[in-house]
Amino acid sequence: MPILNNLMQQLVNGLALGSIYALIALGYTMVYGIIGMINFAYGEIFMFGAYAGLVLALTNYVNVYVALLGATFITMVLGVVIERVAYRPLRRSSRLSALISAIGVSFFLSSLMVRVKGPNTRGFPTLFENRIFEIGDFQITIYQIVIIGVAGLLMLSLHLFVTYSKMGRAMRACAQDQDAASLMGVNIDRVISVTFAIGSGLAGAAGVLAGIYFNAVQPYMGLLAGLKAFAAAVLGGIGSIPGAMIGGLVIGLTEILGVTVNLSEYKDAFAFAILILVLLFKPSGIMGRKANKKV
Repeated sequence: MPILNNLMQQLVNGLALGSIYALIALGYTMVYGIIGMINFAYGEIFMFGAYAGLVLALTNYVNVYVALLGATFITMVLGVVIERVAYRPLRRSSRLSALISAIGVSFFLSSLMVRVKGPNTRGFPTLFENRIFEIGDFQITIYQIVIIGVAGLLMLSLHLFVTYSKMGRAMRACAQDQDAASLMGVNIDRVISVTFAIGSGLAGAAGVLAGIYFNAVQPYMGLLAGLKAFAAAVLGGIGSIPGAMIGGLVIGLTEILGVTVNLSEYKDAFAFAILILVLLFKPSGIMGRKANKKV
């Protein structure tokens, strides 16, 4: 059944790509859920993670797991620094001020990488053999298995952390009411720093996975990926962690299916078309809730 095999093939391709978008989207949705701000620098943190993985991968005796963990740690530290320097001083300012600061950080990081590594695309080293497994006419590569597996493990770990850990409960309390959480003894600054660290670490891990999958990194790779991940977060319901996961997978599948039906020249437009439709017909997203204003 060629049609079924082709559909399964594109489903796997879409899941691999969507897993990368979902990891970035989680950062958007976590930060918005707690402080109501869109951190548009996550695309560039994704790029920073890809370059961190590249530098580590070029080091002798470093395997894919060390590169992944190292890049995740580096971007977690970067996320905390960005929060302290660019966002914390503006926390009580208007949302427009925070948005402008986020855009400024985004341009700063991409320009910094151009200065340090140059503007050209660089190949990502082969960390392990990309074997192909055939099931009839259906094929899946070891790269796709690793990307889907690692992304799934990270998402599951985040869900367990937010649901069962003390810090996770503090994060959920801050998302509901920061003032009440503060009165109950929750350290708001610490919760926000941890949120930025986790979101940035997930974006950094996604950067390494993207470098492995596409075998290329470049300083502006985070711009489009970040915008698509933002569309995924809105689609799933901004502020909803499960929604961000679902939204990322949907955006990835839609993009791949668009290429399958010979619309590859419009593949980058699908995410934004979905974003417009969601904002028009269901602004709260798939799993989002309508905000209740306090009076």
